[in-house]
Amino acid sequence: MAQFMIDISLPSDPNTEFFALIPLQQSHIEKLLEQGVVMGYSLSLDRTKLWIALNAHDEREAVEILSAFPLFEYFEPTIYPLMFHNTSLMSLIKVSMN
Repeated sequence: MAQFMIDISLPSDPNTEFFALIPLQQSHIEKLLEQGVVMGYSLSLDRTKLWIALNAHDEREAVEILSAFPLFEYFEPTIYPLMFHNTSLMSLIKVSMN
């Protein structure tokens, strides 16, 4: 398994269809985070850049994963293979009060 950083440019003036797809995008990302496919997901304050750290066997699989995103048609991605992606252990621990 390899790790990749995806640097995505988003439209600076998105249309209404883009905004309508955001809930589906969020749901899809949550599922991939739970599965461990996506390790991190960040959006710039101006909402024109998105960064995704993900696990895939190779770059082709990384593209396949991206192509399933509801907002994929709006993506202008650049894929970078990573040596590693470190994450705080605290972000990985889920505490249940039940």
